[in-house]
Amino acid sequence: MSRRLFVAAFADEGHLLAAVRHARAAGQEIVEVFAPYPVHGLPEALALRPSRLPWACLGFGLVGLALGVGLQVWTSAVDWALDVGGKPLLSWPAFVPVAFELVILFAGLGTVATFFWSERRHRRPPACAAALRATDDRFVVTIAAKDATFDGDALSRLYRERFGAQEVEALLGEEDAS
Repeated sequence: MSRRLFVAAFADEGHLLAAVRHARAAGQEIVEVFAPYPVHGLPEALALRPSRLPWACLGFGLVGLALGVGLQVWTSAVDWALDVGGKPLLSWPAFVPVAFELVILFAGLGTVATFFWSERRHRRPPACAAALRATDDRFVVTIAAKDATFDGDALSRLYRERFGAQEVEALLGEEDAS
């Protein structure tokens, strides 16, 4: 089932934020927002939940720390215990560099893997974004028509007059994946 999309492009982030806030207040479904750089206040305007990636990073870092320290304790004190000059078998300062490197390795790779898994990057952005130079020098919001009573002309006039949209298009979107 394909759906109609309403796409509006803005010259600056202030107009984009005002249009997004209006669309959310009016109960319209915002499909996607494109911007050339991160816009302060956009996640709040879209009512996005905070990212859980910092928790994934912490978890993977702790796994790296546990594996790094565990490997070194096992090899130096349990499996192949060598008494070198009367030094203790479990000398933790010697474990710090390897443990630190494994924390960084696991946290970095695990966070990137979690990001790709959670965002499911196999999907492509809609073709309507390229038509309006989104992420080049425009701020673009894409709104889906909920039903047959969706008035694209009135919405187009509203976005041009009230929010300063430079380009407005009504498109037939790709098939809905949901």
